[in-house]
Amino acid sequence: MKEFWNERYGKSEFAYGMEPNAYFKEKLQDLKPGKILLPAEGEGRNAVYAATLGWDVYAYDISEEGKIKADKLAKENNVAINYTVGTIDQLEFEPESFDCIALIYAHLPRSIRRQQHEKLQSLLKPEGTLIVEVFSEEQLEYNTKNPKAGGPKDAEFLFTTDDLKEDFDLCEMIHLNQEVIFLDEGLYHIGESSVVRCIGKKKR
Repeated sequence: MKEFWNERYGKSEFAYGMEPNAYFKEKLQDLKPGKILLPAEGEGRNAVYAATLGWDVYAYDISEEGKIKADKLAKENNVAINYTVGTIDQLEFEPESFDCIALIYAHLPRSIRRQQHEKLQSLLKPEGTLIVEVFSEEQLEYNTKNPKAGGPKDAEFLFTTDDLKEDFDLCEMIHLNQEVIFLDEGLYHIGESSVVRCIGKKKR
């Protein structure tokens, strides 16, 4: 998997563009800047945007090429981000230390997803905010019709609304919905897509 992402991020173009994800951008603007964690952050578009708003940004990904691109984008925007190459199991963060955690197209197989989501949930402060946009199980149909729509080709990596409810059971779901949207993000997220979107608040 690391080889796949290094190849994708190793090209000169930004695979998913340099602009932040639209849902992430919209929801982050409603929050007071604090400390934010962005798992599977790829080339840094969301991390850099958060930093421009004054957030203390932490991000990680398994791709070294992603970090190179993210650091470059941060420098071009005159901001600093704390970006580490690795997985959540390899990194050490203090429990309940983040005001916000955002999972933007962070897809893992079911076999490890629940455990990693539980770990992330433990890092969120009480009343901290969870922001999620991921592909739903129905994305397989959209991807078949239009490969540029993007997303995993295996249902094991895709989501239902119940998946997020179960994985983030310590969060009150302010918004949780499966929606069809039109994506226009770089080279690989183009066209109608089925996503699950979520805003959660960790319970006290």
